[in-house]
Amino acid sequence: MRDRAGKPRMRLLQIVEMNLGFFGIQFSFGLQQANMGPIYRYLGADEASLPLLWLAGPVTGLLVQPIVGALSDRTVSRWGRRTPYFLIGAVLCSLGLLLMPYSPTLWFAASLLWILDAANNITMEPYRAYVSDRLNEEQRSLGFLTQSAFTGLAQTLSYLAPSLLVWWGFSADLVDANGIPDITRIAFLIGAVISISTILWSVLRVPELPLAPEEITRMQEDRLSPGTAWRDFVAAVREMPAPMRQLALSMLLQWFAMFAYWQFISFALARALFDTADPASSGFRQAVLLTGQAGAFYNAIACLSAFAMVPLSRHIGPQYIHAGAVALSGAAMLAIPGADSHGQLFLLMIGIGIGWASMMGNPYVMLANSIPPERTGVYMGIFNMFIVIPMLLETLIVPVIYRPLLGGDPRNILTMAGVMMIAAGAATLIVRGRAVRA
Repeated sequence: MRDRAGKPRMRLLQIVEMNLGFFGIQFSFGLQQANMGPIYRYLGADEASLPLLWLAGPVTGLLVQPIVGALSDRTVSRWGRRTPYFLIGAVLCSLGLLLMPYSPTLWFAASLLWILDAANNITMEPYRAYVSDRLNEEQRSLGFLTQSAFTGLAQTLSYLAPSLLVWWGFSADLVDANGIPDITRIAFLIGAVISISTILWSVLRVPELPLAPEEITRMQEDRLSPGTAWRDFVAAVREMPAPMRQLALSMLLQWFAMFAYWQFISFALARALFDTADPASSGFRQAVLLTGQAGAFYNAIACLSAFAMVPLSRHIGPQYIHAGAVALSGAAMLAIPGADSHGQLFLLMIGIGIGWASMMGNPYVMLANSIPPERTGVYMGIFNMFIVIPMLLETLIVPVIYRPLLGGDPRNILTMAGVMMIAAGAATLIVRGRAVRA
């Protein structure tokens, strides 16, 4: 069965297989989220300067994704429009993951993160566009929320990987000369294998749909170049659909908050539950393991929540589901600094997980049906700017306010993030237009 655009209806197994590569991308991101802050501290970084060391993510996302998005819209190759970018990004990402835990110095680790984030961004945006290209309008909600579920599953396993290695008999206290634990190195090796193998599975099992002859002719007449990519980008910004503009404030608040949460959660838990700020202490390493376990739990919740959100998004509207989900996540962040047991922490992770599931799915549901199909790549790239600009602002603002306004205490970062997430939920309610129904 085909829709009016000629796209065949896909079986659930095909939708799962096409999103398997997204599992690999998100496993890599999960390893970064859970381990880069501790790796930087092992190598001697100061807490207040940590956000600056995370600049790679927002800057490469800001520069790479819109450009790659515009280029992939115009790419004509024997492998398709998006696939060349998947493969280049997957190879570079795997190499970055292999090398990261062997970093001898802080500058080496920070430099590798630039390469790793650039590789992830080369792959990420074309993957979003690939799903939109491949699915008819009726199935896009399922497609993007399946991506959200894979995000939850991948990050569950990536966050949990060091703890699993400990449970299987590896010691958390075996470290190299730079203080980086052995279990961290093994986890990154596993991530490198998963990253490239899942991308290959997706592109081989669910290849891109062939372009129509008239579409190929149009793309060849208007040849691919940096100039045409830039022209497409400028035109797309000028003609941005209303639902996309309306999402800007909510995206600003929620991604600023979530980026700060990832950077400082390990340090907040070290103080709250282990009464230490010393990265060389056993208590700090236990806090890092607990962060991974809590992160795994909230991502497992996200995986389950994403599927539950599919029918709710269709019947209630994705903007209402998103508003409630991110506000719940904000309330959980506000409560984390006061948690005095592992049980309380894991209970609060339910709220974080529901909000994370929505962040990775519902904004794309709101967006996908409001943008023209021939501009899917460039608009997905521009929409990624709504994520990376808040991250960039966070990396520049937090070091300035960390000690004078937040008392040099990472628990206060979580309080700030919680308030911003609740405000993001309220801001989502202004979204109107055709995209509010999946």
